[in-house]
Amino acid sequence: MRVAFETHGCKLNQADTLKLSEEFHGAGFEIVKDDQQCDVYVLNSCTVTHIADRKGRNSARSAKKMNPDSFVVFTGCYAEREPQTLISIPEIDLVIGNVGKKEIVGRVIEELNAEVTIPDLSTSHHSMNSFSTRTRAMVKIQEGCNQICAYCIVPKVRGREKSVPVQNLINQINHLSESGFKEIVLTGTQLGSYGFDLDNSSLRQMLSSILENTDVPRLRVSSLQPQEIDNGLLDLWADPRLCRHFHVPLQSGSNTILETMRRRYTAEGYVSSINQIRSILPDASITSDVIVGFPGESVTDFSETAELCRGVGFSDLHVFKFSVRPGTSAAHLTDNVDSATKHKRSQTLIEIAENSFRKYRESNIGRHEFVLWEESSERGKGDQFATYTGLTNNYIKVKTASCKEMTGVIEKVELTMNPNDDPKVMTIVV
Repeated sequence: MRVAFETHGCKLNQADTLKLSEEFHGAGFEIVKDDQQCDVYVLNSCTVTHIADRKGRNSARSAKKMNPDSFVVFTGCYAEREPQTLISIPEIDLVIGNVGKKEIVGRVIEELNAEVTIPDLSTSHHSMNSFSTRTRAMVKIQEGCNQICAYCIVPKVRGREKSVPVQNLINQINHLSESGFKEIVLTGTQLGSYGFDLDNSSLRQMLSSILENTDVPRLRVSSLQPQEIDNGLLDLWADPRLCRHFHVPLQSGSNTILETMRRRYTAEGYVSSINQIRSILPDASITSDVIVGFPGESVTDFSETAELCRGVGFSDLHVFKFSVRPGTSAAHLTDNVDSATKHKRSQTLIEIAENSFRKYRESNIGRHEFVLWEESSERGKGDQFATYTGLTNNYIKVKTASCKEMTGVIEKVELTMNPNDDPKVMTIVV
């Protein structure tokens, strides 16, 4: 039987999908792309905004339309939050939230009466190479969140924080490395609090153990809170296997809004953390998230956010319009920002982000960086060349053309910009 996957939202969901893919593969299913004919379609959903919810519903309907006889499974955060709403949608056959993800393979086999063998997933591993050409793998180091920010639904759909034991992570990374993956992205909801529930463990100790006990060429830390960054942690980046990319969520540059959001830092503390990174790793890529239109956000509050973003000079910035999530404390706030103002403020930040994005890439022109080549387009006439894209260590997307098979190759290149190309992608000089 053939199974396809579609993943929405964060890297944590990508890690869950990778695990589900391996479990289905180990149970005898053939993994296919989400635009191919399949018997089972698994949609791993997000619910951080109402737009993410709508996208999930629309994707489920589209999947059934493309494969009318397929069995559509809806899982992930939206499934955890509103299972009854989703199961009432005719195109969805099975709804299982985050808590029940480990039961999906067995439930699908049971529902379809499929003639496959369920492996002992606690003791066996299965090669990823037979169905995956991806060169980066997401590995979940912890689940859940205890911080309860005012706007965030994640604690309700992911539960309380729980760290994955270090040896389990080492075993998983070594398995993925043996299967051909060249980069591991360590992901979770609150990476900086990793190990609080384990004996004598912390994020720094865990990273040190992984560097000592694995040989995967590249490790990337997906996200850190500004208050979690210190020199002891940053010292680990002396090892070139740790990618020089830091995603540090900002959410707002106004201390008034940060306090209402229940964030655990000030705007000044945030800038100090970024400066600390750059004092040790001056060429590191710094990316972030910002929410516009949070209830009570005044003209002054937004101006402080915009000014901070200009001053920091992020290499990329994700801008989100505030979306009410039922069950969060922000849903009870009444001083709402109207849609037109949200849109205008969002456009202002996007323009700031685009300028910063361009300046960072221009600052890298002529630099030599190692790039991990990932995907390729269809080969050109005569099967001579294909266009490959990949990421540098410091998170710049690049492309090149080659007549060789480049997927999975780590290569040192010189970066340049072609004015006729996509401004978000750098080309290389071979």
